[in-house]
This record gives sequence, structure tokens and C-alpha cells, in this order.
Amino acid sequence: MRIFTNPNYDFLKWRWHAIALSLVVILAGVGVMATRGVPLGIDFSGGTIVIMRFAQPVTEEAVRNAVESLPGEKVVQQYGDPSLNEVLVRLPQTTDTEQGFQLEEGARQVVDAVRAANIGNFEVLSTEVVGPVIGAELQRKGIYATIASILGIMVYIAFRFRFSFAVGAIAATLHDLLVTLAFLTFFGYELSLNVIAAILTIVGYSVNDTIVIFDRVRENLRGMRRDKLDEVVNLSVNQTLGRTVITAGTTFFAVLGLYLFGGEVLEGFAFTMLVGIVSGTYSTVFIASAIAIIMSRRKAAVRAAAPETPAKGQARGQKSKKARAS
Repeated sequence: MRIFTNPNYDFLKWRWHAIALSLVVILAGVGVMATRGVPLGIDFSGGTIVIMRFAQPVTEEAVRNAVESLPGEKVVQQYGDPSLNEVLVRLPQTTDTEQGFQLEEGARQVVDAVRAANIGNFEVLSTEVVGPVIGAELQRKGIYATIASILGIMVYIAFRFRFSFAVGAIAATLHDLLVTLAFLTFFGYELSLNVIAAILTIVGYSVNDTIVIFDRVRENLRGMRRDKLDEVVNLSVNQTLGRTVITAGTTFFAVLGLYLFGGEVLEGFAFTMLVGIVSGTYSTVFIASAIAIIMSRRKAAVRAAAPETPAKGQARGQKSKKARAS
């Protein structure tokens, strides 16, 4: 299956524009995260979530007033399809050890408070409880898993290709992570275990695309030693363009179906994957290759600026000339 016939697009011509666009998105995301903070799901922050389905339409404000007397900062929001009249109530983790407050008790208090407010008949669909120790442990393991995967990728690419290529791949991977976190913040998705799983999947997906291009670069360098690295990289990107589009397109539409029909449980995971697929394809074509070229040029410039040392044979010849002259 061929999508492109001998493509010859000058992708590297737009590398600085692509880097500038990425910086704008990342800085905007960092700014939003600095002002609002990173919304942590119950998996990491700990607390209680109660999901209720009402027999008749009810407003979030009515439910919020019903649980107003409960301790901590509550979160009340519509859940799922609006026609189903489902409402999510979240209580934060508390540390009231004197009264032996338990998270299960928090779920019961939510149900009792809503029932006492007499705002309508409802049924409890589910309750989710996560303690503070478990939340902190999951948060720490999620960070460790992400860092370990990035370091492992860098070592592998540096060993298989060049160090400059490894830097380009890691820069593209970090780009994908930051862009994905920015969009999660923009659209109000919480950082949960499902989202962490999607982020780790994105890391592998993005690096796999990058390795395909770098492998083609290595093959082309054998027969194009006299050509500039820019030309070799651009040719390699064009040669693998059809494969990149097919892989990204099929994966995107599969995950899109998961996002549209997978329900609330998988929505955060699917959204993260959708952003990651687009960002990963974009960074593979524009960011990874551009950074690899920049690093290779810098390395070549350092070598050119270093003082040349005479070879051993030349040094012996100079010594023998001095001896004859004496």
C-alpha cells in the first residue's frame, strides 16, 4: 500500500518553526500548571469518590449544597452522559486520627447527606476509596517508571546509533510528554493510573517511530558519505513518510473509537493517547531529526576547533630531523 509516490518534501526547512510552535504550547501548559496546579486523580491524591444516578434531572449546585457540611474541599461534577443524570462527588483525604475517620465512612456520609437534602431519588453506582499511603506510593512509582523508561531509551539509542541521535530521540520524547501534559491540563483531565499507562505507551510509540527514521538514516549514510547530514535525514524522513502516516492513522482511529465509545473509565486514557499519537508523529518528523542535526553540527564544530596533534610518524620524523641537524 502506497500513499506517497517518491515524496520529496523539505521537512527540515520548517524545523525552527516547529520548535517555536512546540515551545509556545509547552510554555502555555507550564503556565497553566503553575497557576492551577496539576490535577491529581484519586489514585495519587487519595480520597473518596461516590457516583450517583438520580431518577430525575438534578443540578450540580443542589448536590453541592447537600454535601456542604462535610469536611474538606468537595468536588461535585456531572458524570457521563447528561441524559443519565449521573453526578460524581469527591471528598479529599482527611487526617482526623482522633475520631478515627475512615474513607469508607466518608462515602457513607455523602450518601446520607444527599438523602437528607431530599433533592430526589438516586442510586449509588460505585464508590472508590484510596488511602494516602497507597496514593503516595503510586505517585512515586509512576514517576520512577517514566524516568526509567526515558533513561533506558537513551542508552539503547546511543549504543545502537549515535549519541546525537539519542539526544534527539529523548528531546522528542520529552516534547511528547510535556505537550500531552499541557493538553491534559487545558481540558481538565486528572492525572490517574490510566493516564500514566497512556503516557508510558506514548513514550514507546514515539521512540519506535523515531528509531525507524534513524535506522533509515544509518542505511543512507553508507552510500551518501559525501552528502550533508541535512540532506540524508530529509531523504530518510521522506522515504519512511508512508509508513509513518499509515501507522499513526490506523492507531489514531482505533483510539478514537475507544474515546468515543469506551465510556468514562477509558476517556482519560484514550484522550492522552490521541494527543500522544499526534504529538509523537509530529515530533518524529520535525523535532527528533532537527535536534540530532543540531547536536551533530555542534560536535563537528568542537572537533574542528580542537588543536590538531601531530601523528606518531610525523613526530618521529621531526625528532630525527632535529637529531641530524644537531
